[in-house]
Parts: sequence; C-alpha cells; structure tokens
Amino acid sequence: MAIPCHILVEHSPIVIYASRNGAPDKILRLLGRFLETFGQERETAGEVSDTPECLVAQVIVRFGFEFCEDDFSNLRASLKFYKDVDYLYHINDKLETTVWVPQEAYYQDPDLGLKGCAQWVTA
Repeated sequence: MAIPCHILVEHSPIVIYASRNGAPDKILRLLGRFLETFGQERETAGEVSDTPECLVAQVIVRFGFEFCEDDFSNLRASLKFYKDVDYLYHINDKLETTVWVPQEAYYQDPDLGLKGCAQWVTA
C-alpha cells in the first residue's frame, strides 16, 4: 500500500509530498530521531535564524535520504497540497510533530491544508 503523506513545517509555505511510506509508525520514528539531531545541531551552533527554511531543506535532503530508501522519485516539494494523502505531519517551532488526517473538506479542497483535517489520535 502506498500511504502518501505531506510534511509541513510551521512558518514555511513549502509542502513536502511523499507518495509512499507515509504511515505514522515509520514517519514518527524517523522524524523523531531526525528532529532531535536537527535541534541539537542548531543549539550547538547557536543558530536560530532561518530555522523553518533550514528545516525544510534538511527534511528534504537528510530525512528524505533515509525515508526514501534510495528512490527519490516519490518525494516532491511545492506549494501544492495533494488530494491523495493519508496523513499530514506538522512540525512546530519546538520541533514537535503532530499528525493530521484529511477529512471530507480537505478532499474537496486540498488547499485548506490542516484546516480540512482532524488531528490523529492513537488508541
């Protein structure tokens, strides 16, 4: 099963799209490690400017390398939300990730982004 997803970074207009491997168990595990390292590197360097832009670039390059498993044909970055996603992952300013699930409104108008989704809650 494909399980397409979006990864969104707070304060960035870039919409990262992956056409497969987007299940929460995989993404959250990989993103958790990646974001911890990213945060430590930024803190060590004392760098706080351009964090959203830097984070988006590094999600695409560093996280993407691990996530895509050497097949980058399923990874895209644009300003467009895709209708076919099963999950949207939102990374906030504190490098915390929340998972969102598209609702009917999203499928009718993907440009609603998170406004057309409900937060995913594990059982």
